[in-house]
Amino acid sequence: MNKRWFILLLVGAMVTLSHAEMKCQAGKCGGAMKGAQPKKMMKMFQSAPKEKATILQEGKAKMFCPECGMRLPMFYRTNHAAHVDGKTKQYCSIHCLVEDMKKGNEIKDVKVVDTNSLKFIDATKAFYVVGSNKKGTMTMVSKYAFSTKADAEAFAKANGGKVTDFKGALKVAEADFAKDSMMIAKKQAMMAKKGEIIYGKMCQKTDKRFATTAEAKAFIVSEQLCKGLNGKQLQAVGLYLKSRQ
Repeated sequence: MNKRWFILLLVGAMVTLSHAEMKCQAGKCGGAMKGAQPKKMMKMFQSAPKEKATILQEGKAKMFCPECGMRLPMFYRTNHAAHVDGKTKQYCSIHCLVEDMKKGNEIKDVKVVDTNSLKFIDATKAFYVVGSNKKGTMTMVSKYAFSTKADAEAFAKANGGKVTDFKGALKVAEADFAKDSMMIAKKQAMMAKKGEIIYGKMCQKTDKRFATTAEAKAFIVSEQLCKGLNGKQLQAVGLYLKSRQ
């Protein structure tokens, strides 16, 4: 009896193995095997390697946008910079540049990153592609700048959008500012709530108050306030600390 059961079990195992091999030979097991592999994060079009990103502003918070706190290399292709009250400020986007303008600050010598060369160029001499299918930064309508009209037209031909100058791009950014700001405020409020939870679990406590998210993030990093935070978690905690009254 034991011998009979052993034979039956052996035959069953061989049949199961045979079916599995047939499925793999037919290419039916590949998807499942690939699904078991860790997913790779998609690289954002706006991003640039840290070593290729030029940071023009200074200070402990120089790696972060002074308006929204976003890490500048992560959104480098939409970076703008300007002289404000005697110092250089660098923004992740034209939206954040407009936000600073709306505070009544006098903005001078505006520069923008050339999408192709990754070098800063005079924004007033740049050619912008507005509304391409490449994702925008802090807006639903993307705006990418180029040093030549030929480069802008080639980009628009490949990715859609309209070629214009700095004034045209600024006009669109100002027209969309209220709508984009509402969208951003909702996302930041949600992130700040997550940041409060992360802060409670992963950070040392501080009573310090911060005027901007960038200042909060710089403090977290310099003081090693939290351990093991990734970029999104750092942004979330920074937003929470800035919003805390």
